[in-house]
Amino acid sequence: MSLRYHIRELRAEDLTEVTALEADCFSMPWKYKDFEEILTNKNRIYLAAVSDSPNDAGRTVIGGCVLTDITGEGDISNVAVHVDYRGQHIATALLQELIRIGSTKRSIHTFILEVRSRNTAAIGLYEKLGFCPAGVRPNFYEKPKDDAVIMRLTVDNTKLPHQERYGD
Repeated sequence: MSLRYHIRELRAEDLTEVTALEADCFSMPWKYKDFEEILTNKNRIYLAAVSDSPNDAGRTVIGGCVLTDITGEGDISNVAVHVDYRGQHIATALLQELIRIGSTKRSIHTFILEVRSRNTAAIGLYEKLGFCPAGVRPNFYEKPKDDAVIMRLTVDNTKLPHQERYGD
């Protein structure tokens, strides 16, 4: 049986779960107030992958990511999928939808992100989506210390993937 979920924008009722997801996935997580700010910031979008049935702990938010529109360039951050749901293409679906929204609703054509140099799984995912290395920020991350690989994607709005459903 495949996991059934949908992707939607962050809602106020998601804040506690999104903050917990962030704490589970990152050594220096954003806090509740950071996600709360997204709800009122017209330059930011947080997409949440939401399970159609809660897990044993009652949690439904199983993944998410942030897009910040910085004068027409899309900065992608906080790409997270709960450890119990990894390997099911949730991050791919989230990123494809985030790029589609950024391109079609915000007229963003260039997206950037930073990723830990040792996170080969994430780098592989980003490369499959068309991102290319564009530089390195030495010692960017702490806990543990690591370089950040800057990755860039330029999109042609006429060639964006179209998705009707998620989780199939």
